[in-house]
Amino acid sequence: MEKIKEILSSYDHENLTIAVLGGHSALDVCRGAKKRGFRTLVVCQKGREKTYTEYFKFRNGKGIVDETIVLDRFSEVVRPDVQEELRSKNCLFVHNRYFWVYCNFHEIENEFAVPIIGTRTLLKLEERDQPFNQYHLLSKAGIRIPKLIDTPEEIDRLCIVKVNEALRGYERAFFFATDYDSYVSKSQELLEKGLINQKSLDEAVIEEFVLGAQVNFNFFYSPLTDELEFMGTDTRRQTNLDGVLRLPADQQLQVLEKTDVKIIETGHFTVTIKESLIEKAMDMGWKFVRATQKHHPPGIIGAFGLQGAVVPEKGKEDLVVFDASLRIPGSPGTQFTPYTGYLYIDPISYGDRIAMEVQMAKEQRKLHMICT
Repeated sequence: MEKIKEILSSYDHENLTIAVLGGHSALDVCRGAKKRGFRTLVVCQKGREKTYTEYFKFRNGKGIVDETIVLDRFSEVVRPDVQEELRSKNCLFVHNRYFWVYCNFHEIENEFAVPIIGTRTLLKLEERDQPFNQYHLLSKAGIRIPKLIDTPEEIDRLCIVKVNEALRGYERAFFFATDYDSYVSKSQELLEKGLINQKSLDEAVIEEFVLGAQVNFNFFYSPLTDELEFMGTDTRRQTNLDGVLRLPADQQLQVLEKTDVKIIETGHFTVTIKESLIEKAMDMGWKFVRATQKHHPPGIIGAFGLQGAVVPEKGKEDLVVFDASLRIPGSPGTQFTPYTGYLYIDPISYGDRIAMEVQMAKEQRKLHMICT
């Protein structure tokens, strides 16, 4: 933290640049930054750069990306010369899922000497193989999570086995099981097809499948004001699960004889919740903020999301959380739910809100409170 404070003190605060890795939510970040008067920079990977170098590049009064750095691989963002270039441009880096998927946790936490908007030490808790991971944090916060099954032999209900792909360790090859026999049958099938490997299976989490309306609850916590804002709600589009669910039940069974269901994120769509659930959602968000502050100081800064479901409970609804995003969530569509409009009259995106926080911190000379 002291090193980051020193770097921030050397910056020209009147010429800050908001930087981000080229994927996930980069366009949303750039739009908000550009709208609020900041320069924008996207670090791209060769072969995946045109979205930022061409299609949404700032030119002739349109576009939102001022500058790009194109690297052979995303992970090269930690190279000393790249870090030096980012610091020379007074960059504040917005970390997203891409940043942590393609880079090494240790390198980002300890060697990436560029200020990150948010809490850099919390992101590893998203990985379920960490000893004190998101489940531990959610439990400490008193937030309801699905029942976790310790061993495959103990499966006694519909469960989702959260195992990563063999080829792309960051993508999901999740499967369902109702008992030990179905676990063995499905896992063996995926192993034989090379979709998973034994190591990823051994490290998988077995979790009760929550039968409810799935909702991602998205928040923004400001350490400058000690306020928590409800940014919006969305849910996921997943291939090829969405396609299977669109079929009649008899055709689903026919398709599943020859096709494996894949739960790979391809996008999001917006949803809303009843106003009677907002208080429950905010209470859950506050519990999470205070738990991070107590167990992982300074706690969560800025954007985060709690992904779960609304379930029926004897004449009422309850919220169950099965995933936490400890950085900007991946859906720019939350802007199109009404909740930020209830705060700011006009709805705002996460990119807007992050830029607003940077502007406030700059004016108050408190950038060190929102960057780590």
